[in-house]
Amino acid sequence: MSHPHPELSAPPELAEGALRVIPLGGLGEVGRNMTVFEYAGRLLVVDCGVLFPEDHHPGVDLILPDFAPIRDRLADIEALVLTHGHEDHIGATPYLLRERPDIPLVGSELTLALLDSKLREHRLKETVHHRVREGDRISVGPFELEFVAVNHSIPDALAVAIRTGAGLVLHTGDFKMDQLPLDGRITDLRAFARLGEEGVDLFLTDSTNAETPGFTPAERSITPVIDQVFRDSARRVVVACFASHVHRVQQVLDAAVAHDRKVAYVGRSMVRNMMIAKELGFLTVPAGVLVDAKELATLPPERVVLISTGSQGEPMSALSRIAQRTHSFVHIEEGDTVLLASSLIPGNENAVYRVINGLARWGARVVHKGNALVHVSGHASAGELLYCYNVVRPRNVLPVHGEIRHLLANADLARLTGVPHVVVAEDGVVVDLVDGVASVVGKVECGYVFVDGSSVGDITESDLKDRRILGEEGFLSVIVVVDSVTGKVSGGPEIHARGNALEGSSFEEVKQPIIEALDRAIAEGTTDAYQLQQTVRRVVGRWVSSTHRRRPMIIPVVIEA
Repeated sequence: MSHPHPELSAPPELAEGALRVIPLGGLGEVGRNMTVFEYAGRLLVVDCGVLFPEDHHPGVDLILPDFAPIRDRLADIEALVLTHGHEDHIGATPYLLRERPDIPLVGSELTLALLDSKLREHRLKETVHHRVREGDRISVGPFELEFVAVNHSIPDALAVAIRTGAGLVLHTGDFKMDQLPLDGRITDLRAFARLGEEGVDLFLTDSTNAETPGFTPAERSITPVIDQVFRDSARRVVVACFASHVHRVQQVLDAAVAHDRKVAYVGRSMVRNMMIAKELGFLTVPAGVLVDAKELATLPPERVVLISTGSQGEPMSALSRIAQRTHSFVHIEEGDTVLLASSLIPGNENAVYRVINGLARWGARVVHKGNALVHVSGHASAGELLYCYNVVRPRNVLPVHGEIRHLLANADLARLTGVPHVVVAEDGVVVDLVDGVASVVGKVECGYVFVDGSSVGDITESDLKDRRILGEEGFLSVIVVVDSVTGKVSGGPEIHARGNALEGSSFEEVKQPIIEALDRAIAEGTTDAYQLQQTVRRVVGRWVSSTHRRRPMIIPVVIEA
């Protein structure tokens, strides 16, 4: 088993007839999935998704894969293959298309339809689309692609088999093996077995649930729970789920019909995605059940269902605004029921529990994964992964899609089934397939790219550190005037504090040390304003740390007059 090491250098030139795999996201994290394949001087990209920020990313809207390693080779990209329509697989596509607008896009009908609405939001023209379905084969440059149906928590998901002169690669995308899916579309294990008989040289497998024993429960197991929630609810029911979870919305629509309730969508992305799913035939909306959300005020509460975004506690989502009572027309009342029909994405726990507490404060009964079986995962558990390894019998395995613990757990499963070569890599670690053997050959520099409003990539880790300090410790500003002729302090120091317990404190005891430190620095020949500011910062920093045990941001200003 190979592990990434900090001492890895840049990879060598790709050997003739070899295949290179460069993960730019999704290995070592849940999200931001993007993998680049290189063969015969040409590139194929699989997925281009976003990662959602956590509490330690203040002010950040989205996190993108780092395109820097391929920026000077964008013209070599034959196509971008999208395995399914979740944000962590398609969300960064508009940002890649800003850099090269004519990259051909390959994906299923629903995936490309969801992406198209996103491209319109970014005011990008539609590029070349190759709409594919399971069983299709197409060629893009030196890559021959075959698509295989897989089951996931969004319809129309596909795995992709990539044939090159270096061998056959099978990339599962996100998948599970629900044997009784709501849409009747199962993971095509016969195709997996056929590809295994042909000989899979490199198997890239979803690792998200590799630590979970057994098999992931079927989506149908949620139906009785939803029905019971409706049966027990005497007033309104609000269901929060992912805006892309078509199957969950279908279950809620069916339950609403059974209990004689009307349904309205709340949240722009929910309205948009469900309209697309209905138009393409992936969502069946019974006649008369769907109404405009603003019409619900005319109906008695016991006949009302709202399907909302915000199951992850996103601050601007419909559910968060409902919990804060800032939503324009939805107000929680005593006796309402809120169903959070989703799992918790790591890092979102605090935000979700804030929303739950807000809803409970207004008298709602909140049903969530912690107290009921209201969600099942869209990813294969350990039993399913073992099954796939035994069916495919790959020569090499590269676990993908997961944090490092998930990748390692998946690697252990592969090794237990007798896979000869298992490579564990993280983002930026380069893996070459040469003569049927995969191995780590180097690394490329790739970090997080932060989207902050209209700014893309301008925010650095240093900026985030400053934001965290400001948020946690506040700041001190220190203004000093130095006489340009005498070199003596002629005004100040004037000290102001904001955002911390130092506000209103007496700063008299530190003013004289500041003056003395500046006098010494100037006497020693220091005249540069920046160096004098650093002198002030050191004196104030030491004082505030020893006296108040705080480390605020210190903004010194030295003015020559």
